Amino acid sequence: MTAGPESQTTTPEQPLYGRVLLKLSGDAFAPPGGEFGISEESAQLLAAQLADVMSVGTQTAVVVGGGNIFRGRDAPNMDRASADYMGMLATVMNALALQDALEHAGVPTRVQTAIHMAQIAEPYIPRRAIRHLEKGRIVIFAAGIGQPYFSTDTTAAQRALEINAEAILKGTRVDGVYDKDPTTNPDAVRFEQLEYIEVLRRGLQVMDATAISLCMENGLPIIVFDFRVEGNIKRALTGEPIGTLVHAGG
Repeated sequence: MTAGPESQTTTPEQPLYGRVLLKLSGDAFAPPGGEFGISEESAQLLAAQLADVMSVGTQTAVVVGGGNIFRGRDAPNMDRASADYMGMLATVMNALALQDALEHAGVPTRVQTAIHMAQIAEPYIPRRAIRHLEKGRIVIFAAGIGQPYFSTDTTAAQRALEINAEAILKGTRVDGVYDKDPTTNPDAVRFEQLEYIEVLRRGLQVMDATAISLCMENGLPIIVFDFRVEGNIKRALTGEPIGTLVHAGG
């Protein structure tokens, strides 16, 4: 794995990473104001940022959530497995929306799903995904890992490791990781860097414990940042100090 940004130098337009995985929650596709559903404008804004990323030459894969459509954990009276499968199908809808927006922006894109649905997407095959990335295509991974009880955070860590990504970019609606919720605590402090074990020890809401553990075991850095700020995805790739870096330390 590539070492974290603190040990490297880069020019403003030179990518720090050769291949990354961008994790986006379903909220990234929601209409302004937090309503449920898919906003065409939100998908287009994401596509514009990703099209800009292509100009720096970093191979980019994306894992999308589905919380803007359905969250299994918000249906406590449903069978957990059934609710999780419904959530996986919601991620496919977001993936197709992002693919459409990217293709309209002139970016070649492939969607791969962990649940077989050949009429609308390819099955997830790691070597094929890597080949698409090498050919300059953005690959969107949908339907989680195809099994209930696993979050899209865990999917992001798993897929990143399988395609040999050098970092996970975790796009959120806040500008990094804080010691407490900054939306309700004006005195919240943002971390510039954190070690994996500190995230687990403090119970910080970066990614779930399974995902953090996978990244820690394999030395995969995570950059948490606000994806809504135009150009932030490219800034993260080129090593600008935005958001919070979660890494092994040392």
